[in-house]
Amino acid sequence: MNKSSFLIVGQHAVIEALRNPKRKVLKVFLTEESKKNIHRKNPKKNVLEDVKVYFKSKKELQKHLSAFGNKKTIGFVPTMGALHQGHLHLIEQSNLKCDISICSIFVNPTQFNNPNDLANYPNTLTIDLEKLEKVKCDIVYNPPVNDLYTQGETAKSYDFGSLATAMEGEFRPGHFNGMATVIEKLLNIINPTIAFFGQKDLQQLYIVKDLVKQMQSATVIEGVQTVREESGLAKSSRNKLLSESAKKEARLIYNCLNYCQKNKEKGVDKLKFHIQQQFLKQKNFTLEYAEFVALKTMLPIKDWEEENENAVSISAYHSGVRLIDNIIL
Repeated sequence: MNKSSFLIVGQHAVIEALRNPKRKVLKVFLTEESKKNIHRKNPKKNVLEDVKVYFKSKKELQKHLSAFGNKKTIGFVPTMGALHQGHLHLIEQSNLKCDISICSIFVNPTQFNNPNDLANYPNTLTIDLEKLEKVKCDIVYNPPVNDLYTQGETAKSYDFGSLATAMEGEFRPGHFNGMATVIEKLLNIINPTIAFFGQKDLQQLYIVKDLVKQMQSATVIEGVQTVREESGLAKSSRNKLLSESAKKEARLIYNCLNYCQKNKEKGVDKLKFHIQQQFLKQKNFTLEYAEFVALKTMLPIKDWEEENENAVSISAYHSGVRLIDNIIL
């Protein structure tokens, strides 16, 4: 919103604003029930023609979706907010392939093994809603914790086999159980035709595909190519925590990945050594892992699998901010 605009909150206040011919309405965010009331009471119904529906309750959301039956295809993009161009690209892909696009914004407490990460996770809901409106997202689901979890409920325990043992599975114990718990809940609530996930979180993508098989769900899981900044740095909500100078230094991750792609003939051991040496030269960067894995198992490899069946994944800390990225080889 610009300096001359302001936010009006509350059903009655919004209705009066809509009735006032001197007011220029820029945006309206409302629940389905409020939308019905405003339609009923507001004579300027054309104002609401393009309003996107915002839900905080899974019951209201499911009631709304039930009206479509099997007549509409539903695309779903789960997020934790602090949206960036990578998230918006997922919505755009959903718009291209589905009749309805739904974005969830929920900071899931069960997938944080570090309480400080949860406490410091950015909350930019108002800005997020404005971004979603620009890319024509149809429905936003932004539930409180008690809409998805009962009091005292913890993450389920899953068996994803080798997919969850290396890389993030090793360095973030419990993360994938928490992530899978909330994704299973969201898929059961929304029952999307296609759910879209970014390839930046490559290990997560393959685990979600396995989760859907375990659920015996008809939802298709589609991976979408990583969106990058001009420097090559993968778009991430955590990038907001980096200074401009840190962002410039953080492009080292992509430079290493790109080097691996262009020098695959050198072999796994030499490429891994190259990455380690590059990070040792950086005083502000700490390499957590650089792992070459087979896509089908997510286990470390010594020799290449078939073309496009390998990946190199890097996790590193810069100025206390954890950054991850990967490239398929």
